[in-house]
Amino acid sequence: MERLFISDLHLSDAAPELTHCFERFLELHTQDINELYILGDFFEVWIGDDDATPLTERVRESLKRLTVRGIRVYFMPGNRDFLLGTAYLNTIPVTLLQDPYPIEIAGESALLMHGDSLCIDDEEYQAFRKQVRDPVWQNELLQKPLDDRRTLAQQLRDMSKEANEVKAADIMDVNEQEVDRVMHEHGVSVLIHGHTHRPARHPLSDLRERIVLGDWQTDSPVWVCRTGTAGIEFLPLPLPQ
Repeated sequence: MERLFISDLHLSDAAPELTHCFERFLELHTQDINELYILGDFFEVWIGDDDATPLTERVRESLKRLTVRGIRVYFMPGNRDFLLGTAYLNTIPVTLLQDPYPIEIAGESALLMHGDSLCIDDEEYQAFRKQVRDPVWQNELLQKPLDDRRTLAQQLRDMSKEANEVKAADIMDVNEQEVDRVMHEHGVSVLIHGHTHRPARHPLSDLRERIVLGDWQTDSPVWVCRTGTAGIEFLPLPLPQ
């Protein structure tokens, strides 16, 4: 079973060249895989499955081409696209994953996460996360007109940018004690996540490890995780221009 794990593409109408890179990436780097996992922040913003745009339709068709080839695609919401739901995904089809999601890969017990829930030192963000992940809050938001949701989404992005500019870098990274707690709770030896935009392969105690996927930039390779016959690999794959 050959699997590819990616995260934090932040696709948006403002960066069409990145969407093109994603399409070419799928053509070049998925020829011999069985499953593709997207671990959150696939889109820069998602205000509801009813917001059909040229971008969302283009991405839908790109993922459909994978599924037609027999590749199974899985998606886990991130902090940017937590409203992305089955009304959109089922038309591809893509399987929606809960965060965290236990899985066995290359003979190892593993856990997939977006990663934002591990950043517990950022108490302000965790309070915000608790609010927006509440089903009642989400349902109320989705009842609002699209224009209202677009305005709110822009306001939230502006507030997040301003808040992050004054926060210490380590506050926005994962808390190592929380990582240890979560991995012990689920009894896993491998944790794969994104969110922090700090790609690395971290060896931990007891032969465990934490793999952080990279965010996507058009001028540099993207760090991904691949698992299969070669074991667990952490690879920089070029983004075609």
